[in-house]
Amino acid sequence: MDFTKDFFNLLLDFGDEWVITNIESDHKKPHVYLAYKSDYYEDPDTLEPAKLYDHTEIREWRHLDILHYQSYVRCRIPRVLCRDGKVKQIAIGWAEKHDRHTCHFEIKAIDLLQATKNQAKTAELMNCGFRLVNRIMHRCTARGMGRRNISKVPFEHISIDEKSFKNGHKYVTVISHPRSGVVIDVGEDRDGKSAEELLTRSFTDKQRESVSTVSMDMWQAYINSVENKLPNAEIVHDKYHLIAYLNKSMDQVRRREVEDNEELINSRYALLKNEENMTETQKQKYELIKSSNFEVSKVWHIRENFKSLFECYNEERAAKELFVNWAKDSFMNNIKEVNKVILMFLSHAKGVVNALNSNLNNAMAERLNGKLQEVKFVGRGYRTFKNFRSAILFFHGGLDLYPLKW
Repeated sequence: MDFTKDFFNLLLDFGDEWVITNIESDHKKPHVYLAYKSDYYEDPDTLEPAKLYDHTEIREWRHLDILHYQSYVRCRIPRVLCRDGKVKQIAIGWAEKHDRHTCHFEIKAIDLLQATKNQAKTAELMNCGFRLVNRIMHRCTARGMGRRNISKVPFEHISIDEKSFKNGHKYVTVISHPRSGVVIDVGEDRDGKSAEELLTRSFTDKQRESVSTVSMDMWQAYINSVENKLPNAEIVHDKYHLIAYLNKSMDQVRRREVEDNEELINSRYALLKNEENMTETQKQKYELIKSSNFEVSKVWHIRENFKSLFECYNEERAAKELFVNWAKDSFMNNIKEVNKVILMFLSHAKGVVNALNSNLNNAMAERLNGKLQEVKFVGRGYRTFKNFRSAILFFHGGLDLYPLKW
């Protein structure tokens, strides 16, 4: 039995101040008994020396599985009499004060969440309930946000975007740093009030003054919020959002034309994908449509011509001239779905021109948007803002999530 206890002391590693005193098995569920072996006690708040007062009743914590069986730690925690006259429970290190699982268990849950991006799958692999994993994710996100200090970081360029959740019926506002791919924070709803509160909460006055460019969609509430809260920022309607509008109009035209032209059946991804990512079947569709006289073919050329404007890197005056010429030429095709997009672009011409003459890299913004879409998809749609915000920040907030090593 001494060998067994020594082996588990080495294996489980609860720290030098704790020793395993007994191991029991109840229906193949190991129960490991711990005891505090040090003669030194301290106030958990001030870290000043304190006197042993008594011990709590035996409590139980969920630990990592041992040989595929659920295992639990049982312990009577010392309480100390502190200088302020209060009796407090010592900090045990291997578990947080109000938890009923160990830090080892939490670390494993964090690792599995990062690997699977799925709380239900993580709960299954951890052999525990979904609520426990959900609670760990929320707590780790709060811990990481509490540790993060970005008040000294000079943010020159940020991105504001909306993201739908709850089956697309609700929206959140996401502020991110495109160059690093890190989400700064997430706000509830997408109206002007919530966007302004999020900008105020996320940045100091000095940081808001230092922001020079903001990438965003053409949502008027976001435009107003930036004008009110970021006095020195230029609005940039970035390439990702602009191309997305043209893609949507192209798909609308395709849906309309496919009713009378069977050649367009199953052609959606052939039009939307980059050529290098197409299957052989999609390439055949792509070549057929590109060389045909369908309206959707004309929209494809309009989109490609617009994308080529980003390769010019012109000054503002030249970029504006190129954009206006593109709009005139495209409008002459008289395709109602595209004309609606062109008029919208013209009504936000300043932001579009800023996108054309800026050197902002759009690749990171596209990757981040794809990652947030993955969070939403794997989570099967989050039902509450609190859950969706925690998931976004947990996976893409660049946070220090792990408990401190005892």
